Amino acid sequence: MNIYTRGGDKGKTGIHGGQRVDKDDIRIEANGCIDELNSMIGVIRAFLPAEHEWQQILFRIQSELMVVMSHVATPSAIREKNPNPLPDNLDKFCEECIDNMTDNMGQSLSFILPGGNLVSSHLQLARTIARRSERRLWTLNKQDEVPESILKFINRLSDLFFTMARFEMFRDGTGEERWKDFLYKRKKKDTTADE
Repeated sequence: MNIYTRGGDKGKTGIHGGQRVDKDDIRIEANGCIDELNSMIGVIRAFLPAEHEWQQILFRIQSELMVVMSHVATPSAIREKNPNPLPDNLDKFCEECIDNMTDNMGQSLSFILPGGNLVSSHLQLARTIARRSERRLWTLNKQDEVPESILKFINRLSDLFFTMARFEMFRDGTGEERWKDFLYKRKKKDTTADE
């Protein structure tokens, strides 16, 4: 079977259930962002040694994103026919990973500039793609309900990638380039200075 079908040459593409929609339909746009995010995770994995502890975490995220994409491609009216089970605890999985890393390096108290080494800078890029994916999903949600577990998962993913980027720099001994302290911390400093 050829990779090309010529079926999309006139600006339409198929979604789960057989319906054809415009290629710039918000459902397609949302899935395109998630696909881009999945590809970026693949780039990050390529930078890591095969035995790296994050390989298994990132592999699971990539696999779950494929399931997520199948559900985003499915209109809510026929979602129960989707053969791919959607886990409902993916946000908790992300939170556990975040908490484990934060326990080792401490909370972030400042806005930091994205960068560091190759892995941390690509993790920051993954964070921004996750945020864009989340925005597109909420736009889709206004037209056709997106499962809450998907919205929570994508939201938590951006937090996870931010934490992983920080942890990569922490483990590498690369200092964070800070921009400004979080507002609540600046207010606390100002209050202490007045006393």
